[in-house]
Amino acid sequence: MDVYSRYRMTDTLENADDPVRDEYAALVRDAAGGDAGAMERLLVRAQEAAYRVSLLVCGHAEDAEDVMQDALLRTYRHVRAIKDPGAFRTWLYTTVRNACLMKRRRRAGEPAQFAPVDAAETRPRPEERMADVWIGRRLHAALAKLPPSYRSIVVLREVEGLSTKEVASVTGLSEANVKQRLHRARSMLRRALEGV
Repeated sequence: MDVYSRYRMTDTLENADDPVRDEYAALVRDAAGGDAGAMERLLVRAQEAAYRVSLLVCGHAEDAEDVMQDALLRTYRHVRAIKDPGAFRTWLYTTVRNACLMKRRRRAGEPAQFAPVDAAETRPRPEERMADVWIGRRLHAALAKLPPSYRSIVVLREVEGLSTKEVASVTGLSEANVKQRLHRARSMLRRALEGV
């Protein structure tokens, strides 16, 4: 079994109504068929997701940029080898996670500074924007306190919206272990948010 066929999703019931998965799958199929416009749209979508996840998992903006570029290059090179287009996000996040782990090993330690993700302001009133910024900073500070293995599970499950099965595939853990770590991570986040 090659690296790309590992990410086949066998449980279609869990992901039956996932419009994001379906959109990625359509782009992967079209890009693999030679549609240059679909490839461009796929890379733009993958860029956003890869950067967001790598910034939260790696913790360094420079590393996140490198990891994102690597993920885009791998997507461009290997899109035709992806056997299950519906599992593209799982494949992409696994690529990002592995690259972040390699970066972390090279740094030989946790990041001294956790880099927050810039969130687009969606509310027009200034007092609401200030509240959103305050909440976002508290959440980023709380996420920074989580061990990397727990942080990546929270990001993949809660921020990126992957299923438990997909998170298990990305992390190499069992579904039961993902659920257990997610429960612990939520508890740690709750305590961290109370202390921030």
